[in-house]
Amino acid sequence: MNAPIDLQNPAQAAKAIKLRYVSDTMPGILRQRAKDRFIYVNAKAEPVDDEATLERIRKMALPPAWEHVWICPTPNGHLQATGIDTKGRKQYRYHTRWNTMRSESKFTRIISFGEKLPLLRKRIQDDLRLRTLSREKVIAIALSVMEQTLIRIGNATYEKEYGSYGLTTLKNRHANVEGNAVRFSFKGKKGIYHDITLRDRRLARLVKACRDIPGKELFQYLGDDGTRHSIDSGMVNAYLQETMGEEFSAKDFRTWAGTVNALRLLIELEPCQSETEAKKNVNTILDEVSHRLGNTRTVCRKHYVHPQLLDAYECSDLNPYVKQKKRYRQTEAYGLDGAEKLLLRFLKDKQPA
Repeated sequence: MNAPIDLQNPAQAAKAIKLRYVSDTMPGILRQRAKDRFIYVNAKAEPVDDEATLERIRKMALPPAWEHVWICPTPNGHLQATGIDTKGRKQYRYHTRWNTMRSESKFTRIISFGEKLPLLRKRIQDDLRLRTLSREKVIAIALSVMEQTLIRIGNATYEKEYGSYGLTTLKNRHANVEGNAVRFSFKGKKGIYHDITLRDRRLARLVKACRDIPGKELFQYLGDDGTRHSIDSGMVNAYLQETMGEEFSAKDFRTWAGTVNALRLLIELEPCQSETEAKKNVNTILDEVSHRLGNTRTVCRKHYVHPQLLDAYECSDLNPYVKQKKRYRQTEAYGLDGAEKLLLRFLKDKQPA
């Protein structure tokens, strides 16, 4: 793709990549069970016998257990199929070009996020100085913890359905404060257990203050009337958007952190002598970054480390930037540090003209 595509206008975004924006409320192909196989009928209840269409459906490999399956009647729909899985959740299958575009667009946001990050850091520090545990202060505490630990934001649905937790759904039992350290122990997404220690005297004191509020939830705030309220992911994302002026979310925070951490590790390496060595180093770095993020090497590479950074390292295009690393350093109290500034310079240089 030559330029960023605006996902806020999905119809235009689909058109830009030569797809048609569709919905499963439109007439489509339905899947029906017939003894030991499936048949497909169009909106007129006529059997679908076009071999190209049937082959497209076969390649989707839609799970047999899905119910109420809807399939796009044309191959250029941005949404190709929907269905209800065994847990009653609606599932979506998108066109491969749509998936690629969404992934690339996510990474185009990283430059803007980095540019606005000093604004967020300043507000967080201002809110941490508030006298009472207000909504703003507790969100600032949670975001400070996130920046240092990279714990996922979490949501009530995952907690209810899977018993997994993220930052905003942590309970008091998940946090143990001892002196200047906080140890977070909990089951996260995909059943992965996390044991993360944060060493920061100020944050340890603030987390303890949150923990001391009566109730099970860790991050609670006190309303004007003294009543207790839990924060949630929507509140955190609203705080980010209000402060940074764009539709950012906690996932952008983790994408930025994943890419910056990868760069920090890359610039410490000696120049590679072979392509094999470069690929081996990239895998080692992805393993380290994925460990911090709490996911796998594959997920980390696909969703949390900017692909241009890894490509540049593998073909030695990153070397000129590494040689200039001493030129980049933090110059403002809430500003970007040297590695973050170097990353922005690199990404801006790689933007299409």
